[in-house]
Amino acid sequence: MGTLVTLHLPPDSPVANLPWIITIGALDDNEEWEPLVCGPYERPHALALAQAVVADEDLMAVVEPLLPLADADAIRAEVDLAKTGGDPDDLEAETFDDDEPRHTTPGRPPTQAEVREGFVRIAAKLTSVRH
Repeated sequence: MGTLVTLHLPPDSPVANLPWIITIGALDDNEEWEPLVCGPYERPHALALAQAVVADEDLMAVVEPLLPLADADAIRAEVDLAKTGGDPDDLEAETFDDDEPRHTTPGRPPTQAEVREGFVRIAAKLTSVRH
């Protein structure tokens, strides 16, 4: 059985509405192959697809938000924020017992048609003009 890693988000987090990517890699450090990055997906689709892929194999899937940053300055600002750890008041940390893994039940994997419909919604979000 593989491992699925993702962010724990509060129910009203705006991050949940961002596009999400899946990075699939070897669970064992001794395996030498480059991880596969795929997406973007809507978050529920990404979680369900990742879970389906790693369920019966020794793989690790990392599901994380994709930040649609439109210019180099925005990317630099996010890099600076990541380096400093951001505003501590904006972060929520949870402590988990290392002996008890957290399990997620993302549901059944989406159909190809559902994923394609999600691509359309993501494209609409990414191309909408905001002032």
